[in-house]
Amino acid sequence: MQPRTISTVSPCTSCGACCDYDAEWPRFWTESDDEIALIPPNLVNEEGTGMACDGNRCQALVGIVGEATQCTIYGVRPEVCRSCMPGDEACTMAREAWGLEPLDGNEEE
Repeated sequence: MQPRTISTVSPCTSCGACCDYDAEWPRFWTESDDEIALIPPNLVNEEGTGMACDGNRCQALVGIVGEATQCTIYGVRPEVCRSCMPGDEACTMAREAWGLEPLDGNEEE
């Protein structure tokens, strides 16, 4: 019997569509002032209500959407980012906007 391999690579690192989908999406909604203070000030929008974006792209995102991406503030990213799960409705909507196939929802985070 062949041993089963388990992937620990998140599908998010080869996607990033949710971080380059809508400049209104990466909002602060449950974060405390202390949590927001952990985010580098240059990555917070002028209103202080969410992440700074270039067009629709969150400025914390590096890489190429659909190929290889990374969040430069992953450990302190906003709750809205933490709540977007591979294959959920928000993920599917963002991937569709980029012309990427939907995930099956059973992907690892």
